[in-house]
Amino acid sequence: MAQAHSPDANPNRYFVPSKSRWPFLGSIALFITMVGFGSMLDEVTWGKSVFLVGLALMAGVLFGWFGDVIRESVSGKYNKQVDVSFRMGMMWFIFSEIMFFAAFFGALFYTRQFALPWLGGEGKGVLTNDLLWQGFSGGWPSGGPGGVGGEYQTIAAWGLPLLNTLILLTSGVTVTIAHHAIKADNRKQLIIFLGLTVLLGCIFLYFQAEEYIHAYKELNLTLGSGIYGSTFFMLTGFHGMHVFLGTLMLFIIWLRVLKGHFTPKNHFAFEAVAWYWHFVDVVWLGLFLFVYVL
Repeated sequence: MAQAHSPDANPNRYFVPSKSRWPFLGSIALFITMVGFGSMLDEVTWGKSVFLVGLALMAGVLFGWFGDVIRESVSGKYNKQVDVSFRMGMMWFIFSEIMFFAAFFGALFYTRQFALPWLGGEGKGVLTNDLLWQGFSGGWPSGGPGGVGGEYQTIAAWGLPLLNTLILLTSGVTVTIAHHAIKADNRKQLIIFLGLTVLLGCIFLYFQAEEYIHAYKELNLTLGSGIYGSTFFMLTGFHGMHVFLGTLMLFIIWLRVLKGHFTPKNHFAFEAVAWYWHFVDVVWLGLFLFVYVL
């Protein structure tokens, strides 16, 4: 059992960590990752290898960095002021993620409500349609003028997307039950329902991978399928990346629960990941409605 920390033991003290090498190493790892990713997109032969090396370095940096934070936490170095700082930091982080997805939802809205109707000759686009894209219809879904990427089919909302919606909504319930369990000091219930949340996250990712394989191999729906393909995969792909990160964080919290790192009054790491998971759930509801249904 790890030592329980008492955040209010020294209310006037604010813990300032010593100098850390992790920000410097993290910037190097991130630079290598992005160089590799960019080179991979340009089909440079060594791009994939550099990208994987960068990811491995980033994983090592995060493992070491968060390990330091965990050791500081369980050793009793944090108090109420530090807890408030962590909460504010997580709130601003989630707000930045909201703005991130707002940009992509905004692009989807602009394309459907303005760009395609204009190109199709509606409103201000009459001249544009006559001069550039005669005969183009601005309906949705669309590959854009010229049918970039060729003919494709869309994914029906009431198949895997609906199933994944139910999976994520269920995971929101299980993580909430786990949250109530940690506050009630019911460790058995906490371990079971937090583990179920991790499992549901993995199942969601499995079905999304199946959906992508089906789209590419059978529907000819790819990232290059015009404006529809690019917005579809950017929105669902980035959301899938967030589900992966959320599942990974939940799994780490689950391991920490097994080691006895949290108490009913001191468990913000759990709360932070639960906030993030609920955010991921809400984003998916928007995706399901505006990408798959409408």
